[in-house]
Amino acid sequence: MTDSRAYIMESPREGQRLLDKAEPETWIAKFLSPHFAKIKSLLSVGCGPGVFLREIAENHPEIEVVGVDLSARRVRDADQRLRGLSNARACQGDAMDLPFAANTFDLVFCRFLMEYLPDKPLAVREMARVCKPGGKILLQDLDGQLLWHFPEHADLQHTTELVVNHLASTGFDPFVGRKLFSLCVGESLGEIGVQLDPYHLYAGTIDEKQFSHWRTKLEIAMPQLTAVLGSEKSAQDYSDRFLAYLQNPETLTYSCLFTVTATKPSNWVSRR
Repeated sequence: MTDSRAYIMESPREGQRLLDKAEPETWIAKFLSPHFAKIKSLLSVGCGPGVFLREIAENHPEIEVVGVDLSARRVRDADQRLRGLSNARACQGDAMDLPFAANTFDLVFCRFLMEYLPDKPLAVREMARVCKPGGKILLQDLDGQLLWHFPEHADLQHTTELVVNHLASTGFDPFVGRKLFSLCVGESLGEIGVQLDPYHLYAGTIDEKQFSHWRTKLEIAMPQLTAVLGSEKSAQDYSDRFLAYLQNPETLTYSCLFTVTATKPSNWVSRR
């Protein structure tokens, strides 16, 4: 059976695209470093090819760095990248059934994965379960991806919504960012903090680097687009129109990035 979470994530090209976009040093300094003084272990849920794991492990040898990913291919890539680092490892596993004992990690973080998971409350529950009492959980994801533009092109917007509605059957949620706070509340986590940043923000013509990322993403998603729109020609036409919109100097496209941090209470009890 094909895993419904595959979407485009299993594509080697998508893996490379995400790798090309990653700025691990900058991201870690902004979002994770404030927690490092108080931790001895951390887990990255949906660790991908281990770029962030290596950055952390190299610069913080005192921290046990562990990653888990559903994709065997990504775990193999992570293993290669982490070679020679005694404080870092990656393993294959499901975010909704993490292969770790309860109360194992001081910090558990998950970036750009929640949008794809079909059972998001269960994933947060699992992250809470493996986090130590008093430990931190950090969730980060997008809100409005693909959907927010002005001025709106009615036909393009309609087609985009058809595509997004189809992807919803795989668990994809373009508005998951705004739901992270509620997910933490629902799992009885404490000290919940919310940070909001712009993510995609193209006012006028998109720059060439970002344009290249979007073109690649749409090429990778072509099978899904074809399934929704009925033919390769219709899918290619949609892709061309979407990219042309991004290049229009009179248009604006944006999305938001939500970062939610929470603490696992000492009296936390799984709701399973």
